[in-house]
Amino acid sequence: MRFKRVAAVAAAATLALGLAACGGDSDEGTGSGSSAKGIVGKAQNQKKLVIGVKADQPGLGLQTGSQYEGFDVEIAKIIAKGLGVDANNIEWKTTVSANREPFIEQGTVDLVVATYTINDERKQKVNFAGPYYIAGQDLLVKADSTLTGPEALEGKKVCSVQGSTPAKRIESDYPKAQLQQFDAYSKCLPLLEQGKVDAVTTDDIILAGYAAQDQFAGKFKVVGNPFSSEPYGIGLKKDDKDGCEKVNDILKAAASDGSYKAAWDATLGKSGTPAPELDTTKLTNCGSV
Repeated sequence: MRFKRVAAVAAAATLALGLAACGGDSDEGTGSGSSAKGIVGKAQNQKKLVIGVKADQPGLGLQTGSQYEGFDVEIAKIIAKGLGVDANNIEWKTTVSANREPFIEQGTVDLVVATYTINDERKQKVNFAGPYYIAGQDLLVKADSTLTGPEALEGKKVCSVQGSTPAKRIESDYPKAQLQQFDAYSKCLPLLEQGKVDAVTTDDIILAGYAAQDQFAGKFKVVGNPFSSEPYGIGLKKDDKDGCEKVNDILKAAASDGSYKAAWDATLGKSGTPAPELDTTKLTNCGSV
């Protein structure tokens, strides 16, 4: 009997060790395989990622049916590939300006690549890799408009998106403008077409994409007087410094191997605008944890 009890104890211990080796780690991205955490660990272990992108920005992030296309989407694919995840294993999640930080903080998405300006306020909540592009805030107006820039906005109706950097800049720097805010820039365009607002404001490259759409051809123009610098970053969880540094390494590679230029040429480059040079000396230091 004693022998049976000893054998039973030994068997139980062996089973417990086996279970500990197979799981029991609650950190996101870990489990079988790599011991890495964050997006690096998830990519290595699960071979999939959830990435937040815009759905209503032509040339950048546009959803048609179940498909997403645009420059941001191509950048996201480059990042996923560098992390070892095939494009077919990306789950795309539509984001709007106001929910990007909550989506990251809550784990709804692993990454956000959605015309996401890097700024100090947002860095209190999330981490940023990049920037992969630097835009400038501008105005979209009717083709016959005489508006020349933000200094002419006093008393004018201006449309933008709630929670966005451009909307906040109008509120703080041009308070005499009559700001109207929605959850998507696409809702501003019919108002501009109908003359119910005088201008739409966001980053110049976003506005150019809207103006180039077939249904608006010849109706709008970008003023061409940018009044900010908007470095677009890739958002991820605040404490995922390793993931941030890995994404920056992937961007460096993309700048040198031609994949960054190819992403531009396949999307925004169709407008005739040549691909910008990705300045990898300006990539973030990914903060401290």
